[in-house]
Amino acid sequence: MIDIDWLAFVQVFVAALIASLLVVGFYAIAVRLLVRAGRVPVVAPAEFTDAITVISEKEARRAEKAAAKAAKKSPLTDGQKRLALVGAYASFGMCGLAVLGGLLLIVFGH
Repeated sequence: MIDIDWLAFVQVFVAALIASLLVVGFYAIAVRLLVRAGRVPVVAPAEFTDAITVISEKEARRAEKAAAKAAKKSPLTDGQKRLALVGAYASFGMCGLAVLGGLLLIVFGH
């Protein structure tokens, strides 16, 4: 007969749920602050095969131009943009720490 430790199962489930909420939450905050700081992440198009649609260079230039225009229209002062950028980097750091903490818990938590 198989004996299941349900309390341990619930503990792992809750820990995974909290960890995923932390990582996704901090990542979302970081990207939002990055945009508010005027550093809109624009990804260059890549060459893929089959069913993946690739944007043209013209569309990429248009997206970069729109991002630059949005950054110019930002109502934030330079100090506020700098603070948003620091907050974005701190949030990305918190994502990394959450992942590192999970890995350390797995390796040394036994």
